[in-house]
Amino acid sequence: MSRLPHWAVFTDNNSRKGEFISSLMDGEPPEDFKPFAGKEGALFSKSAVDHFLEEEARHDQHILSGPDQQELRTMSSGERKKALLNFLLNKQPDYLIIVNPFDNLDSDSARSLADLLTELSAELPLIQVLSRRSDMLPFASHQAFLEGDRLVKIENQEYGASTGVKPAAQSKRRIPPPPARSDLEKELLVRFNKVSVAYGKKPVLNNICWEIRKGEYWQLSGKNGSGKSTLLSMINGDNPKAYGEDIELFGYQKGSGETVWDLKEHTGYFSPAMVDRFRGYHSLENMIISGLTDSIGLYTQPSAAQQQLAREWLKFLELESHKDDYFHECSEGVQRLVMCARAMVKHPPLLILDEPTAGLDDQSAELLVRLVNTMAQQSSTAIIYVSHRKEEGLRPEKIFELTMTPAGSTGKVILP
Repeated sequence: MSRLPHWAVFTDNNSRKGEFISSLMDGEPPEDFKPFAGKEGALFSKSAVDHFLEEEARHDQHILSGPDQQELRTMSSGERKKALLNFLLNKQPDYLIIVNPFDNLDSDSARSLADLLTELSAELPLIQVLSRRSDMLPFASHQAFLEGDRLVKIENQEYGASTGVKPAAQSKRRIPPPPARSDLEKELLVRFNKVSVAYGKKPVLNNICWEIRKGEYWQLSGKNGSGKSTLLSMINGDNPKAYGEDIELFGYQKGSGETVWDLKEHTGYFSPAMVDRFRGYHSLENMIISGLTDSIGLYTQPSAAQQQLAREWLKFLELESHKDDYFHECSEGVQRLVMCARAMVKHPPLLILDEPTAGLDDQSAELLVRLVNTMAQQSSTAIIYVSHRKEEGLRPEKIFELTMTPAGSTGKVILP
């Protein structure tokens, strides 16, 4: 067992993680972290990966992967995290801060990263900043909870042993009705018939057959790099690889003259990355109304009917008294609930939720899962829920699982 100091710092969605991490990196840490003062730390986090992705996209700088290697944007989440870890270790830091390291990783990739970090702990102090208690690595010698900006040391070493989360129950309240009747009467929303996709010489999908019908509740699963994002982008109309394939979307045969907007008007979508696009001073009420106008924020005077519908959603979410609060000042948990309501406000025929609980604490993740279950139960909207993490209480009716092969991923339907 390593004798180096290793910390597990638990957070919730009110914890000021950014300030805590900055205090460490700037050499002015809290009292219990004074041994790290004056030392050189490195940050292993999603935000660090995103920074290098942006550098690659904007300036064609391949800092993590090198000019002759695979681009970051084409790597799986696991490959990106491994590239970041290698880059940081080459700098020979005195300690490493790791923030929610297992988010967006499949179980095999998570185990592989856990093994790497365990091996690394023998020679380098690690500070784990964690939203989910079950993610704590076993070698942590000290534990604390970040309560706002105050660090509270935990003497009971069993704190991180279990999540304490009970299965998500269905809400007894009713979700608000759609603002208008859908003009799409078809039962069959999506049909993939023997669809295969490759990027250059790399096969991604192989002979995929999948049908999604009105009101079905699906979970899309598969390892990192198995093609989940490719599949979703073909449904969204964002991927030109769909042309030439036998795909039917909302009554349109792909390539029959439909536009991207013809497809998007039938789809609601939320991914945590979307939150970064809403940087203005938007109230929670206006954020939900913007789902009716398909805009990034609200820049027109809403109608009385739109305001009433938004307030009904906020009442359903038990956020009615916070309708004028600024979105960017709310906790991550509140932001995710509001964004899911925004995606659902029109009751689209299809709702896609892409890793919606990534980065959330246990309680907020449980609330979001409960919301998704309720929307599935109380509406005719079909839902595709994408996540690597097995959320306790998630109740999909069917799972579409992608399995990687040398010829590309194959798919099969599983009844949970």
